[in-house]
Amino acid sequence: MAPSSSQMAPDVTNSGYESPTENSQPPFFTSYFPDNAQSAPLASDRGANRPGFFSRRSCLTHPQSRASGGSPSRQADGESQTAASSSLAHSFSGEGEAPSNAKVSIRDRIACYQWTWFTMTMATGGVANVIYVLSYRTDWLDGIGLAFFLFNIFLFILNCALITIRFCLQPGSFMDSFTDQTESLFIPSFFVSISMILINSCQYGVPRVGPWLLQTMEVMFWINMALSVIASAVIYLILWSSLKFPIHTMTPVWVFPAYPLLLNGPFAANLVAAAVTSNQELSSPIAVALAALAVQGTGFLIALMISSAFIYRLMTQKLPTDAQRPGVFISIGPYAFTMTGIVQLGNHADVIIPQNFMGAEQAVPIVRIMSLLVGVWLWGVALWFFMVSVGSLWKYVKPDRKMPFMMTWWSFVFPNTALAAATAAMGSVFDNDGLKVLTAVKTACLVFVWAIVFVTMLRSLKNRTLLWPKTSD
Repeated sequence: MAPSSSQMAPDVTNSGYESPTENSQPPFFTSYFPDNAQSAPLASDRGANRPGFFSRRSCLTHPQSRASGGSPSRQADGESQTAASSSLAHSFSGEGEAPSNAKVSIRDRIACYQWTWFTMTMATGGVANVIYVLSYRTDWLDGIGLAFFLFNIFLFILNCALITIRFCLQPGSFMDSFTDQTESLFIPSFFVSISMILINSCQYGVPRVGPWLLQTMEVMFWINMALSVIASAVIYLILWSSLKFPIHTMTPVWVFPAYPLLLNGPFAANLVAAAVTSNQELSSPIAVALAALAVQGTGFLIALMISSAFIYRLMTQKLPTDAQRPGVFISIGPYAFTMTGIVQLGNHADVIIPQNFMGAEQAVPIVRIMSLLVGVWLWGVALWFFMVSVGSLWKYVKPDRKMPFMMTWWSFVFPNTALAAATAAMGSVFDNDGLKVLTAVKTACLVFVWAIVFVTMLRSLKNRTLLWPKTSD
């Protein structure tokens, strides 16, 4: 008998390919286990035979062996692994969570730390960047931008410390994070955060410090460029080799491994601008600009191809689920960052391009005009994706519609900081007051949204809905 259509239809809701959320994180909870836990396959493994670079290992220990303080026997160790695997399976299937009154130590909560927390430093550095590029500059605005920059460095160091503790507490979790469908796509946020800190250093640091910082930033540009290329290629290679991402579950988060490439253009533009502002010179501005454009173009084309897959997914499967809606804003970033880098580099063409470049006496005005035309084109695409992203959240205007907080909420901020910076670049090139005012208004809105997300994140930590291990009831 031929199978029915319902039997042949894939189980989309339980396919295990959802975007990363705090509700699908690994349960590093070690103090609460049901006595009657049943062994079950992981949700991420159901219906898929996935070869990988790294074999998954259970990162849980049995609470009794923890409390006894002695060396468990092999039999007890086997029972511990069985209970751990069972709890891990229940947590991935989303069947429950640890009760809020359960005994959970600080170590247990830190063990739940994920790469998604680096989206917070991406967004904070992006706000500092937008405040710096405002046309209406005052001392108090510079002070606010500098405060965001320094606070972002603190948050980045805190993130690095906590996620390192997690990897130390749970041996093997570092390797597993690269092959986990709910976490691997957000590993590039670490590298993007580094790029944002370096960009902010060019903006707020070089004009206030001696020439040594500019020289250091030039060296860091080449290191960061090589690191971004290697990271993007390796992460995509691991994903393609060990995981399966069906097209019907596609979200813009798939673009994230290309994001480290998309910061090279803005980095080079701010590096050249910092040299001009501080009356200093780079050793080879033309090499910096051309290398940045090459890497920026690579990231842009990768993101463009993935965006086409996302539009196909929208045409065939409607908008993503409620938990995935914040990630729609990620579509703005590739176009806005590329536009900003190209226009800003073109605006400093007289400093970058040597005389009679490639035998053309009018090379500087030609480059400026071309960069402006390409920038206008990409700016329009970024605005279109912004409208689509905002429209996807329209149903949440109703009081009965609520979106649970996840670290992906920072997507409301970071890609939009790129669009605000792109609008500021357009206003500066055209010397248009309307675009300058629009940038100022958008920057104020982004600071407000950043504050809302940050406060909501702290409230979720206090209410034990964030960094709280999940397990079966």
